[in-house]
Amino acid sequence: MQDKTVTFSLNNDKENDMKKILLLVYDALKEKGYNPINQIVGYILSEDPTYITTYNNARSLIRKIDRDELLQEMVKNYLGE
Repeated sequence: MQDKTVTFSLNNDKENDMKKILLLVYDALKEKGYNPINQIVGYILSEDPTYITTYNNARSLIRKIDRDELLQEMVKNYLGE
């Protein structure tokens, strides 16, 4: 009988959490009539939370994401890694 080792990765959980938060923020911005991409990019570049609406707690949610980690994931996804 072969013993299999199960791997556990916090990175996948963290990536999934970031994606969920980003989607919630995107939806909140869209519902309020903003261009979500422009607003999120403005927030990422400036770290100014006023780019993000308080609607549906979106501003508090996005501040839970580390911007450097978010940028790293975005570049990895863009490059297909």
